[in-house]
Amino acid sequence: MKVASGPPRSVLVLGGTSEIALAVVRRLIARRTRTVWLAGRPSPALDAAADHLRGLGAEVRTVAFDALDPVSHESALGKVFAEGDIDLVLMAFGTLGDQAHDERDPLAAVRVAQTNYTGAVSSGLVCASALQSQGHGSLVVLSSVAAERARRADFIYGSSKAGLDTFTQGLGDALYGTGVHVMVVRPGFVRTRATAGLPGPAPATTPEAVATAVELGLRRGAETVWVPGVLRLVATALRHLPRALYRRLHV
Repeated sequence: MKVASGPPRSVLVLGGTSEIALAVVRRLIARRTRTVWLAGRPSPALDAAADHLRGLGAEVRTVAFDALDPVSHESALGKVFAEGDIDLVLMAFGTLGDQAHDERDPLAAVRVAQTNYTGAVSSGLVCASALQSQGHGSLVVLSSVAAERARRADFIYGSSKAGLDTFTQGLGDALYGTGVHVMVVRPGFVRTRATAGLPGPAPATTPEAVATAVELGLRRGAETVWVPGVLRLVATALRHLPRALYRRLHV
């Protein structure tokens, strides 16, 4: 079993156009990362992300990946690992959905669940198996504080993240002692293009703040990272509130 030390030299991003993921990768390139794979649906945005990272000095390749097509995951991601060891897999894909619309359209709600949870289970297991075969590496999964307790405002999204969060914790336990490190990241509301114009609960954070927390968590070998850190206390308090009172908070 080989244990990697220091910042990752090679990174695979699932969700290659994610603003949070790109902020993480920029930070890692400034340290030691030199090889980056961006996995996502082929698009001008994916190509632009790759060009941006190349401009920072990294060797960047793209691979077609669709969270909603789990049958293709083993083949698509297997090609990446066949090219050489991957030190870090960053799972950063997902969709917010539209709660009001999705409550009236069950198929739209199912699409949120399939993207955020089913697609993550499939791709997460494929990557975990490849990392375990290597004997080293980290799997970092972007969850959300919304996974902690259902909110009236976004319970469809929150429930999908709750499933993802629980899956990631269990996967981390399953891989404990194999040389593979699993870390779940629970940001609060992140100000990105995808959330522009949304009211969002406080405290809000930024992709750069999440990137800083991810890098620190990797250095520490953390299993759970909250962004900002105060959310851990807030979530603990909210988790233990009686349901009747929680329902009245409009959090």
